[in-house]
Amino acid sequence: MESSADRIANPWGGRVPHERHAPWRARVDTFLADGMEPGMVQKWVQAASILHSDGDAMDIAVVDGRMVGVRGRAVDRVNRGRLGPKDLFGWQANASPDRLTRPLVREGGRLVETDWETAMNRVVARSGELLRDRGPGSIGFYTTGQLFLEEYYTLAVLARAGIGTNHLDGNTRLCTATAAEALKETFGCDGQPGSYDDIDHADVIALFGHNLAETQPVQWMRILDRLEGVEPPRLLCVDPRPTLVARRAAVHLAPRPGTNVALLNALLHETIRHDRIDHAYVEAHTVGFEELVARVRDCTPQWAAGICDVPAARIAEAAELVGTADRLLSTVLQGVYQSHQATAAAVQINNLHLIRGMLGKPGAGLLQMNGQPTAQNTRECGANGDLPGFRNWQNDAHVADLAEVWNVDPATIPHYAPPTHAMQMFRYAEQGSLRMLWISGTNPAVSLPELGRIRSILSQERLFTVVQDLFLTETAQLADVVLPAATWAEKTGTFTNADRTVHLSDKAVEPPGEARPDLDVFLDYAARMDFRDKDGGPLIGWHDPESAFEAWKRCSAGRPCDYTGLTYAKLRGGSGIQWPVNEQAPDGTSRLYTDGITWAHADVCEHYGKDLVTGAADSAVEYRSLNPDGKAMLKAADYLPPHETTDDEYPFQLTTGRTLYQFHTRTKTGRAPQLNAAAPEVWVELSAADAQRLDLNEGDVVEVRTARGALRGRLRVTDLRPGVVFVPFHYGYWDTPSGAGPDVAAPGRAANETTVTDWDPASKQPLFKTAAAAVTLVERGGKEPSPAPTTTASAPVRPDAAPATAGGPTAQVSQVPDATWDRKEDHR
Repeated sequence: MESSADRIANPWGGRVPHERHAPWRARVDTFLADGMEPGMVQKWVQAASILHSDGDAMDIAVVDGRMVGVRGRAVDRVNRGRLGPKDLFGWQANASPDRLTRPLVREGGRLVETDWETAMNRVVARSGELLRDRGPGSIGFYTTGQLFLEEYYTLAVLARAGIGTNHLDGNTRLCTATAAEALKETFGCDGQPGSYDDIDHADVIALFGHNLAETQPVQWMRILDRLEGVEPPRLLCVDPRPTLVARRAAVHLAPRPGTNVALLNALLHETIRHDRIDHAYVEAHTVGFEELVARVRDCTPQWAAGICDVPAARIAEAAELVGTADRLLSTVLQGVYQSHQATAAAVQINNLHLIRGMLGKPGAGLLQMNGQPTAQNTRECGANGDLPGFRNWQNDAHVADLAEVWNVDPATIPHYAPPTHAMQMFRYAEQGSLRMLWISGTNPAVSLPELGRIRSILSQERLFTVVQDLFLTETAQLADVVLPAATWAEKTGTFTNADRTVHLSDKAVEPPGEARPDLDVFLDYAARMDFRDKDGGPLIGWHDPESAFEAWKRCSAGRPCDYTGLTYAKLRGGSGIQWPVNEQAPDGTSRLYTDGITWAHADVCEHYGKDLVTGAADSAVEYRSLNPDGKAMLKAADYLPPHETTDDEYPFQLTTGRTLYQFHTRTKTGRAPQLNAAAPEVWVELSAADAQRLDLNEGDVVEVRTARGALRGRLRVTDLRPGVVFVPFHYGYWDTPSGAGPDVAAPGRAANETTVTDWDPASKQPLFKTAAAAVTLVERGGKEPSPAPTTTASAPVRPDAAPATAGGPTAQVSQVPDATWDRKEDHR
């Protein structure tokens, strides 16, 4: 039976209820362009989504060399055919008329079109000059979480062993650096312990700072289907906003921003006080339990209530929920990662699972989530501030092993200090030691904190900036060379989602004009620079995506993220497969740590740990003395107040975040008509109590100001926690008259005009959720409503305050329950 739904007005579609421990039944979602019918499609090309971290598998519909739609892949373990709004409509951005089609170079202060030869010669000439005159430390690379594995790996090789620079990081520093750091601090190594399949088995699901309904909507569909089935799970939501998760939660805690560690210490205190502990698991698989007990001994719910401004009884209720769960699944995202004491808080969630023995079993899972589609590959391939294959930069044997894979001298690979994180790279550029910055697939002129400072850095005459992107973004407008890139559906490659599922995305159509795949650009650069291995052969010996994948497999062999059992052929036609995939696990690995902790021994671990307060790295000697047997580490943390606090001038706590219908800086979603119509402009959220106190109404234009800058937007009055102001961070300037930044005569539009240049000491992730702000009226809104969606956490307190968000006929999507797939035995 086929149904049709407006997937803007009803983003999660219809329900297919399923009971606990049963496989999630399929529902195939399809959207085709106006006038298209399934029978008109000439070919369907396998892919997966790149507009969130879920890895939703889909097929791309092609007619006469054009993309005309998408449908979900029922066979895939991640989504069982379902697609979210960004999956269904975001592909339309590929055909935008303002795509970059030729390289640009700066001449006389202006960007002008040129050919690839001229553009690349300019990049190579500047690289050579800097290497000769200033050394490899003068060159840095800042990449994304949206390229393919093959491209990240190539970039890592040319940067680390070709240039020899320590300055390589991704914009994953902004969204999931804390996920990686927390896993390394606890387990000695990156790698997601749990699986999305744990949703099917858990009786309690705790979501910490994770607006799942908007960031990974297909997995929220999975939870909704469980909630409608037999033995539904109970939900714990920790979030200051009234998210869809909060509305369905058995317990919702809305703590004061920046107090996560206090809250989590109280949950640990209660779990220990009531002896809800798997003592055998703790004894066999962990170190540090005694210190953890001592550090949280006085962290009672009453103590935490005074810090978090949450009732002590509700904290105790939440502790009972997670402490008595038969199978506990926890998910974590930006509400933890972008807040004060980010790594310390995320590690306490790990601690909760360890002391309860809730790892490695169906439903007993931990998902330190990602925010981008290929963030996991940035980390695996060493393009995010680590060495490829989760190797340890402090371990000479790991560096030597990597050098053998690349056939270079170990001294070629910089490991004299930690790989440089993105915030430090921009500081080096500001100070003048970094003179060339190659930015690929990201838009720091909108996404980094304190944008006035970032624009100033990128505008420096002495900084040679290369931008590789699809559109003339706010960042590209400040570049010296702009390289037009091909994107998803215009190239082939693999990428890995947040639960380690590897997908192959095949090329469906040709890129526009002279745009090139990022892999081709990196290979061209390496060839022009004539990078060589120690025997005089080419440093990079691969020539296309599949040969690059085979090279990566050799690099991953024997490491936690082992891909050696995967091939392009194995990834075509069926489901994505979870790494590690090797001789021991030829069909993939659903969960890590099913039989103890495997990568925490000092000889094999990725990381010796850091001080969670200072960020200082521990040495191998310290690590061995504290953890001689390679167990999971229970690292305690005391609560510390945020660096920036409210006062009479700035009485609100500013938090920024995502909305369901947009992604990052809207370079793609802002060009998809249905998505942009659903959330076309920035807005500001306040609680009803705060709005009343300030005499503000729905739709009023307000100014949000901090010590760094200001923005303006229309007000949305919600059930947000009082004392907090929320602004979505997606909105920049590319679709405004100025194009590149705020008008000099008025405050800006971008949330990051106001955010603080501060970062977590361990993960180095910027803190986007703890700034102090003031909110003032600019002008009355009259009958003009806020542009905020009404279907999400941004729903108004009064339903009649704004017209309902709807997509209309152009957003109609077919939904087909797939009985054929339901009968299959293999639900891998």
